[in-house]
Amino acid sequence: MTPTKTVYIALGSNKGNKLQYLQSAVDAIFERVGVVLKISKVYKTPALGFDGDDFFNTCIKVETDLKPKKLLKTLQAIEIGLGRSKQSGDGYESREIDLDILFYGDENVEEANLVIPHPEMHKRKFVLQPLSDIAKDFEHSILHKSVAVLLEQCKDDSEIEPINIWLKNPKNQFNFSDYNFIAIEGNIGAGKTSLATKISHDFNAKLILERFADNPFLPKFYKEPERYAFTLEMSFLADRYQQISDDLSQLDLFKDFMVSDYDVHKSLIFSKVTLPEDEFRLYRKLFYQVYKDIARPDLYIYLYQNTERLQANIKKRGRKYEKEIQDEYLEKINSGYLNFLRNQTDLNVKIIDISNRDFVKRREDYLWLLNEINSK
Repeated sequence: MTPTKTVYIALGSNKGNKLQYLQSAVDAIFERVGVVLKISKVYKTPALGFDGDDFFNTCIKVETDLKPKKLLKTLQAIEIGLGRSKQSGDGYESREIDLDILFYGDENVEEANLVIPHPEMHKRKFVLQPLSDIAKDFEHSILHKSVAVLLEQCKDDSEIEPINIWLKNPKNQFNFSDYNFIAIEGNIGAGKTSLATKISHDFNAKLILERFADNPFLPKFYKEPERYAFTLEMSFLADRYQQISDDLSQLDLFKDFMVSDYDVHKSLIFSKVTLPEDEFRLYRKLFYQVYKDIARPDLYIYLYQNTERLQANIKKRGRKYEKEIQDEYLEKINSGYLNFLRNQTDLNVKIIDISNRDFVKRREDYLWLLNEINSK
């Protein structure tokens, strides 16, 4: 996963439909910058330093993988896209939308066109009041004071009035409230763990990840599949049962649902490919005895990727024991999944082809994928 930073952005508008400009900016930031975690109240404040209509101001908390300079360029592009024109003079003037980076994690940035933390924020009540709504305990990395203290000590005596209208968080268009348990499946290298991790982070879900990396038989299997196939599948059978039964039984009151990067039935799919027929029949009998009482997911997402993309992903993540994986094996696994899913009449399944998508690097592909998951 690409490392992310928590950033705080101030938004202001004093021209035209000010609320709509603020909402459009929040929507654009969600689409192009990252998930919007919190939105403050909207406040009406007088224009500062020039004659103009009152401003509507708000602050948002955003998680992003953009670097500071790229973040600045993206916000400037959003401003232009919403109609903001170049400043006509040297002083302040009215504008459709104004977007300022206040904090970028706890980092200090000082470049020609970018200073973080924002050098004027501690002097501006119209920034500190909405920021205090969502980050009152956040500490300024240079002044070493919390936002709440900065607001209390601010000498700006301009009037600030809360507006009784809340901006909408665009992430709420993706609704996971119908599900208690979502399983994300796919072939080796399909992106199951990456998607489960992103969804859990963005939508407050309990994350359940398969512990395959600790299996000592996996590297041996890829070198000598016939010798270690049954041992490998039995070890997975025991470990997956222990993990899934523990995780599903331990409710987290602070999470909205659970999301896993595997479904226990993958044991049947892989074992059917790796084991001879007589061993598979025995394994299947054991499987249904072990898993007869395990809860099934409310939504089963299968990420399909073609073999070429799978091999590219496998090569990119660089696990030594996966270098031996052949195209034929991946194709058999994929066929096994699809045959299994065609016969699951009591399972809510969504098969999504992401062969031409990169939802890890391209946010637009991630949002497309969320739309596909949420589509009826």
